[in-house]
Amino acid sequence: MDEILSFLPDILKQKIISSNMDNIEEIRIRTAKPVIIKNNVSEKILDYIISSETVLKILQRICENSLYSYQSQICDGFITLNGGHRVGVTGNAIIKEGKVTTLSYINSLNFRIARQIIDCSNKAIMYILNGNSIWNTLIVSPPGLGKTTLLKDIIRKISNGIPEINFRGLTCGVVDERGEISATYKGISQNDLGIRTDVIDNIPKALGMKMLIRSMSPKVIIADEIGNKEDVKAIEYAVNSGVNGIFTAHGSDLEQIRENPILKQLILNGYIDRVLLLDNMRNIHLVYEKQTKRKVS
Repeated sequence: MDEILSFLPDILKQKIISSNMDNIEEIRIRTAKPVIIKNNVSEKILDYIISSETVLKILQRICENSLYSYQSQICDGFITLNGGHRVGVTGNAIIKEGKVTTLSYINSLNFRIARQIIDCSNKAIMYILNGNSIWNTLIVSPPGLGKTTLLKDIIRKISNGIPEINFRGLTCGVVDERGEISATYKGISQNDLGIRTDVIDNIPKALGMKMLIRSMSPKVIIADEIGNKEDVKAIEYAVNSGVNGIFTAHGSDLEQIRENPILKQLILNGYIDRVLLLDNMRNIHLVYEKQTKRKVS
């Protein structure tokens, strides 16, 4: 949290500290509007209105007074900070040839405070392990419930191994398209993804999966929030190459996944062995097994 507060004006910093809110997950800053802080159960509206000049000063601090050096990240809509924290950025987008080339008149910043919760996957991992390999697994959850946090701990355990159950670590290849899994900062992963993990970031998932398989020979490939035809083709390529996979997708239940023609194809064609659901209470459930092709309670 100290890394985040160092970018903010002293008055705002003190208001956040005096709010006494525990486990802050987001600090939302919007031009000409009050700052809002929130955790996983509530939010607080602070008595502090942000000016456009202050928003720009905060952004300049984040970018070490060199907006040009961070232009690529700004155009992607977020900046990764030391410690794995991320700052979402919005403004007036300038588009050329279908791509954002710059953002001007920055009007909103969303600080998302990173926390790696060690051992949060203790239950989920037992559904995923298959001897000293893994089941091809799809983890499904509505947005904002922590599936990426869960995924990070799963990767760490599979990569390091679990001596208590004689599970030897496996080489993992992580495709981190938006930098949310590894939170790489200046080439160094800010999250502990284990000792046998290779990460490729800032690359489309489908391309990244194929590159990792060809260059790093992973036993397990991992990607967050799959959902298009190219992702499916890459997953099929991985499985047919003898590589197991763990993937996530948005959804509130198994029926939603089956209604998604892209994800449905993965299940029907046998490329997914198990589907795990993270519910609104952040409990994990096994809702599908390929062997039985039925829902399980």
